Amino acid sequence: QVTLLESGGGLVQGGGSLRLSCADSGRTFSNYAMGWFRQAPGKEREFVAAINWINWSGGSTNYADSVKGRFTISRDNAKNTVYLQMNSLKPEDTAVYYCAAGWKVVPVKPSPRPIDYDAWGQGTQVTVSS
Repeated sequence: QVTLLESGGGLVQGGGSLRLSCADSGRTFSNYAMGWFRQAPGKEREFVAAINWINWSGGSTNYADSVKGRFTISRDNAKNTVYLQMNSLKPEDTAVYYCAAGWKVVPVKPSPRPIDYDAWGQGTQVTVSS
């Protein structure tokens, strides 16, 4: 059973940076994906970024257009942790950010669809002031 634990959210001024972390445990799958999604009040959950591995190797990434060039997803395999480095933050980035892991459907290009992820973290709040 995979469990996910996010950390790193908080309040930051516009233009600032934050780094989110997601520690996972229980991973035993050769094909695996981890993603970040976010949900603002009154809005649907939306894709932010994802990274995946095929046959234990890879690290292919995918980003939403709204965060390209500002956010970077990466993983430290030794720590079983995925990071989301968020730079040049904007007030519209304010949301609860969720980490997700998928192993049943792992396309070559990391999926932006929530339905393709099988485990979710509890979420961490990110608030960007103007």
